[in-house]
Amino acid sequence: MAFQPRVIKQNRGSSGEGIWIIMLKGGNYCATFGERSCENDEVLILMEANDNHEEEQTVGEFIEFCVNGCNDKSGTWTSKGVGKYLEGGKAAGGQFVDQRFCPRIVEGELCYNQIGDAVVGIIHKKPKEGGISAVGGAGSIYTYYGPEEPKFKNLTDNFLKIDLPKIMPALDLANEPVPLWWTTDFILASPEGTPTEEEKWIVGEFNCSCVGISKCLAAYCKDDTPNAKFDDIAPEDKEEAKRYGDLMGVKALGIMEANKK
Repeated sequence: MAFQPRVIKQNRGSSGEGIWIIMLKGGNYCATFGERSCENDEVLILMEANDNHEEEQTVGEFIEFCVNGCNDKSGTWTSKGVGKYLEGGKAAGGQFVDQRFCPRIVEGELCYNQIGDAVVGIIHKKPKEGGISAVGGAGSIYTYYGPEEPKFKNLTDNFLKIDLPKIMPALDLANEPVPLWWTTDFILASPEGTPTEEEKWIVGEFNCSCVGISKCLAAYCKDDTPNAKFDDIAPEDKEEAKRYGDLMGVKALGIMEANKK
């Protein structure tokens, strides 16, 4: 935090809750990594990814909120969440992921929807004006592309041919298959004007525990649509969901056959 803005996210949950973009209010970042650490009384500007709201807290208050939630030591919070991200320790999944903040997130991120080793769709998620979060509940704009979209060909080819075979070994899971249904979120980290073949994309996250078909959200029951049902999904979107399901069956059978050997 003392060196550059960071993204701190809890190691559980979804929809942007517990994901914070952290900046020093005073902007007094050190010139080199490790030159100094933040003091407990330094003031932070915190933006939560679930709704792009901002909080102003000290380092000490933020840490207290992360460990014990709202109390006298953590100050006053407007977050809809209760904090306690580190509750239960590592055994309960109480961990933080500390990531570099990529300013070009304001242009959006690319979500690769994958079934096994196949990309089945690409979604460009652009934060609403003035926001940073690209999650669905934060007013972001979704644009859907097919898996062979030409404008993302360089990224897709590099990911599938070079990076994908390295993922499971890097996680010490070399003998395990990639997840049956999962997503990968990419954020462009290169300066504007970088040639496409030289672009550097940062993985924001791999998700295999909370994955859905965005075009089927019309059937999602929530406060403003309590009577939503399957037939509210457009016919062409149902067809896409069926294609996903059929491919999942094929990939699942392949995984089971491979594990027999």
